[in-house]
Amino acid sequence: MEKYFNVGKIVNTHGIRGEVRVISRTDFPEERYKVGNSLLLFMPGSKDPEEMVVKSHRTHKNFNLLTFEGFENVNEVERMKGGILKVPETQRGELEEGEFYFQDIIGCNMVTMEGEELGKVIEILTPGANDVWVVKGANGKELLIPYIEDIVKKVDVKEKLIVIEPMEGLLS
Repeated sequence: MEKYFNVGKIVNTHGIRGEVRVISRTDFPEERYKVGNSLLLFMPGSKDPEEMVVKSHRTHKNFNLLTFEGFENVNEVERMKGGILKVPETQRGELEEGEFYFQDIIGCNMVTMEGEELGKVIEILTPGANDVWVVKGANGKELLIPYIEDIVKKVDVKEKLIVIEPMEGLLS
């Protein structure tokens, strides 16, 4: 079964010319929303996605505004509100060494260099200079692990394993 990745959610229409307002969930909006690109529209309650071809893209405030080929006015796109835009896994781009997709990291088991199991990565925070991986231990306690070279020593997304060397005080 093919796997799909979320790139945005249509939250409203914009104007009268068929533009939709999208809250983006992709790190690559300029690539995903490029004119001519195909996106799959998944509507709540519908089994089959609808293929949409991007006709135009611009940003306005914190939103990406898109129009799609064949949809010329607000009446035609009104029904798209609440829809999720996705791309198939085959369109996932290659990353540089040391870069990972969030969905590949979430669910990985984290251990120390000594083999002590710390738990599973359940969330990734992006507060600023570096990402912070939230790890839920067997005891239910959450650890905040900064994704920096000094701490994260090995990431194996195929084996779903992350090895860290915690700094003093990080695990207490």
